[in-house]
Amino acid sequence: MSSLPIAVQVYSVREAAGADLYVTLKQIKEMGYDGVEFAGLYGNDPADIKAWCQELGLVPISAHVALVDMLKDPIGVLSKYAEIGCKYVVVPYLVPEHRPGHPNFDYVVEFIRILCKAAKALGMQMLYHNHDFEFLKVDGKYALDILYDTIPADLLKTEIDTCWVNVGGEDPSDYISKYSGRAPVVHLKDFNGEKSEDMYELIGIEKKAPARPSGFEFRPVGKGLQDFAAILEASRAAGAEWVVVEQDQATMGLSPMESIKASIDYLKSFEW
Repeated sequence: MSSLPIAVQVYSVREAAGADLYVTLKQIKEMGYDGVEFAGLYGNDPADIKAWCQELGLVPISAHVALVDMLKDPIGVLSKYAEIGCKYVVVPYLVPEHRPGHPNFDYVVEFIRILCKAAKALGMQMLYHNHDFEFLKVDGKYALDILYDTIPADLLKTEIDTCWVNVGGEDPSDYISKYSGRAPVVHLKDFNGEKSEDMYELIGIEKKAPARPSGFEFRPVGKGLQDFAAILEASRAAGAEWVVVEQDQATMGLSPMESIKASIDYLKSFEW
């Protein structure tokens, strides 16, 4: 029995969601998930999604929204997720020309600050979802820490992705603890293997990854290298409100649906 509610990032089952979001949400609820985090609406109306979540008893806790989409029309884009009832909205990813080490990064930080204010105006809290590239040091400090030091905590809170923290060379539990009180949502993601040059191909953002007999792969929670007992305890102690399962690509011969079912089964199998 878990001490925190568990959600799933719908991107983990994106093909099913694209085919029929209502049926997908129903299956997610039947697996035992308490909530969902969106990454797009799959052509559905926000009012319908809100009604489906209410009918099924799923909490629409948050949404990943592309930075460039938010910048084009902050209120117009964010209001869709406010209508659904999302408490949080998340900067999910930075394209290479927006990342630390690029001259644009300082400007991107200020753009994110503006979006944080837009989210606040709509009654939502902005979060930032890290990968590993934020663990580039700038003047001796990780870019991720620079981001959180630059934008105050009332405007920007964390969505620490535990896989990418590990890949970035830091201990996920320590990083959650570091941002205690600023970590309302924690991403639970497991993996096996070592960092590789084509990792971003694996999450569907860059070109298709070549098939490999070994190396890095995402796995259901509890099936890889992560110490989830420590991660979950750190999340609870840091004041997290939700933990969110995310698996960017199904592996181990499992389908995406089977993968997220394996994750929820694992998380409900022990006390934490």
